[in-house]
Amino acid sequence: MKYVMMFADTPEFEATLAAMDDAERARSTGRVMAWFAEHEDKVTYHERLMPPDSATTIRLDRDEPLVTDGPYVEGKEVVSGIAEVDVADLDEALRMARSWPGCPIVEIRPVMEIPAFG
Repeated sequence: MKYVMMFADTPEFEATLAAMDDAERARSTGRVMAWFAEHEDKVTYHERLMPPDSATTIRLDRDEPLVTDGPYVEGKEVVSGIAEVDVADLDEALRMARSWPGCPIVEIRPVMEIPAFG
């Protein structure tokens, strides 16, 4: 079954990263890369996202769509990356997520299988 793991940063996590020296940041990045290597047989796709200030948001719940710069969603957590995993079930996805060494929040959602058009 396919799931998407959405990795979310918090202001506290960002502050911790900013306070790290280069060696600490390299060790932190190394732990994340080791996690991906450990699960390379299950991770089918992953990307790091640009910072929130690079986002463009379009709101479609109005008479006319409203386009604004920035991530104008409620809350302080910001999705910073995603990984698609192909695992047996949610329990396996949860085991993987529990060992994630990066940002403090991982949201897991099943991928909806949509038949091909054509």
